[in-house]
Amino acid sequence: MGTRANGGVAGTATVVTSQKVRAGRDDEYKRWQEKTNRVVRDFEGFQGTELYPPVSGEGGNEWVVVFRFSGVEQLSAWLGSNARRQLLDEASPLFEETPSQEVLTGGTPAEDVYTAVISHDVLPGREKDFIRWQDRIIKAQEKFPGFMGSELFRPIHGVQDHFVVAFRFDTREHLEGWLDSEVRERLLAEGTDYFRSYEVRKIGSAFGGWFRFGEGAGAGIPPNWKQAMSVVLALYPTVMILNLTVGQWFNDLGIAGHIALFIGNVLSVSILTWVLMPLVNRAFAFWLLPSRARTVRTHVVGAVIVAMCCVVLVLLFGLATPR
Repeated sequence: MGTRANGGVAGTATVVTSQKVRAGRDDEYKRWQEKTNRVVRDFEGFQGTELYPPVSGEGGNEWVVVFRFSGVEQLSAWLGSNARRQLLDEASPLFEETPSQEVLTGGTPAEDVYTAVISHDVLPGREKDFIRWQDRIIKAQEKFPGFMGSELFRPIHGVQDHFVVAFRFDTREHLEGWLDSEVRERLLAEGTDYFRSYEVRKIGSAFGGWFRFGEGAGAGIPPNWKQAMSVVLALYPTVMILNLTVGQWFNDLGIAGHIALFIGNVLSVSILTWVLMPLVNRAFAFWLLPSRARTVRTHVVGAVIVAMCCVVLVLLFGLATPR
């Protein structure tokens, strides 16, 4: 998939904000981010927000937040608002340094993938050389396992000074494989002739592919804790029913345990992807969709209902399972 150069005048607009939180201030930061989310919802064109905690095993305690708007004008209004400036001033003691941000306009939604967003401070007069170099990057990426596409976002006057590149892989391991590769290291060395510096932001969701709400929904991806609860709600009955049916058949046929486990996993993932998760998404859309779950009451009520459903399932299977 080739590079898409986007002029930033039409389509959706996204800002990826990276914030290095001071040690021991995570809880305060999360409360502040929740407050920010409540404020931004009142801005015209707001579509959704996603919060990504620091990647396990990587230093820096860097939190990434994604805000999505219907267009660059609406996003610019939020970025330049007094409300946002006041929030940033309020949170400044929580951050090790000034938060950084990259603005992406248009482009393809980054659900069900692991994404790296890289901003480049391109040297004046070397823009065309940088774009040609970026084409070479894509050709190299295409040879790596799991590569799903790359997009180039040009600077937006008054909003975004840097060139920003977003590229996607199907798993975090494949993304890290590219980022740590000797091929990329060699290409970066060549690219220093065209840009002064660059910064990498990683975005990923473990269950993103099970949470789609249709074209144009503009709702974003549910927080990871809601995704996990929803997956457990659908996964538990799936595994139990398969164990009580297919599992018994495998035992009767004398199929080896490791083969039976593999087949069971294939069946459970298939059932989740095409049957149960779409049903869960529809039933709990009021709670899962960030654009609809805008109050603490909704978050709590939805979580309680999901938890109660899980308890009922455990009790039912307890009665149905032979002792």
